[in-house]
Amino acid sequence: MAVHLQTELEILKKDLLKLGGKVEEIVGEAVLAVKKLDGELAKKVIEKDHEIDLKEVDVEEQCLKVLALHQPVAVDLRFIVSAMKINNDLERVGDLAVNIAERALFLSGQPQISIPFDFDTMVEKTRNMLKKSLDSLVQMDAQLADQVCHEDQLVDDIHRKMYAKVYREIRKAPEHTETLIHYLSISKHLERVADYATNISEDVIYMIEGAIVRHNPEIFYSVSDSDESSKPE
Repeated sequence: MAVHLQTELEILKKDLLKLGGKVEEIVGEAVLAVKKLDGELAKKVIEKDHEIDLKEVDVEEQCLKVLALHQPVAVDLRFIVSAMKINNDLERVGDLAVNIAERALFLSGQPQISIPFDFDTMVEKTRNMLKKSLDSLVQMDAQLADQVCHEDQLVDDIHRKMYAKVYREIRKAPEHTETLIHYLSISKHLERVADYATNISEDVIYMIEGAIVRHNPEIFYSVSDSDESSKPE
């Protein structure tokens, strides 16, 4: 029974990571569509949403099957619970990529203006957070997951500054209001991708340490410190 359970858990982890890879891919394509104002690429991203949805359902069904057949406990149960939450978060990141692509599709048909925020920096930090959150799952690395949680504030700061910039730009050029609002929406969607990367990282920490760090990251430090102090010198 234990051998069969571990085999199914490994399959589940691989499928979860495949979904993560697909989500990373469409996020990259969505932001590229914005940068290049490429309507055709944006349409391709939108078309991929159904594929992500189907994969998310498949992974959830695998999780439920393992729960029903093997009734896992302790570490294995934590893995299943975390996998279900990460699976759901990845699907939502896929939805956000589609939302960004829809904004890109609109912008591709409008007069071009300068992007009213530090788009490249925000994209780089957001994609890096998503990648590191998935790497922490691959490597089962709670410290790497913790790094992601602390990087979320940087993306939040960029998004907050975006509001002031859009407000100023609308006052200077009200004829560009609709376009500017779409850029503001893109900034919000990127900020939400970073939030979900943080959620995934928090679930990885729970998976490994058994500590619920959501809303209270200091818990992770106390767990880590106690683990270090308990090691023999």
